[in-house]
Amino acid sequence: MKSFAPLFLAAAMLASAFSALANSAEPAKAAQPDLAKGEASYGAVCAACHGADGNSGTPTFPKLAQQHPQYLVKQLQEFKAGKRANPVMLGFASALSEDDMRNIAYWVGSKAAKTGFAKDKESVALGERIYRGGIADRQVPACAGCHSPNGAGIPAQYPRIGGQHAEYAAAQLTAFRDGVRKNSLQMSQVAAKLNDREIKALADYVAGLR
Repeated sequence: MKSFAPLFLAAAMLASAFSALANSAEPAKAAQPDLAKGEASYGAVCAACHGADGNSGTPTFPKLAQQHPQYLVKQLQEFKAGKRANPVMLGFASALSEDDMRNIAYWVGSKAAKTGFAKDKESVALGERIYRGGIADRQVPACAGCHSPNGAGIPAQYPRIGGQHAEYAAAQLTAFRDGVRKNSLQMSQVAAKLNDREIKALADYVAGLR
């Protein structure tokens, strides 16, 4: 009688090979962010412009506190790659590794954002109408649909914009509209349909969201 041991051995070896192949095909898990390193890197690289806790005191520099970390990592990657053009941020981002970006993003994202406020009572009503209802005759969607009614955004999809400096928000909408900022086709298409008055009103309304 022939022994079946060689067949069982061959089958076992084949199963082991398939298992190893399947395991090697699984994507490597991203390293957990190191918040201590993130705080140190942020303090050395980012705090001078964006504030010690991510709440920038200068209207031309965005608030980063409580921003979704995935969004911040994406922006840093795109600054570094030149997909989002900004000579100053290119210099800073180019010096950061992927781990540095992740550590910084998760640290500053864990800080509480300070509330802002609208300044122009005459235009804030227009900003609210656009933010909540869009502009139907120009097919401008309501901003609240993606960024949520209170501006908190949707993690990993749409950034937090509530409480952002009006000056910075207006500058970004204008850059999207004018083709200067090109790293979001969706925002470029929306902003292309807005005039200066509408952009200013929207930015002022967003600054007061909380």
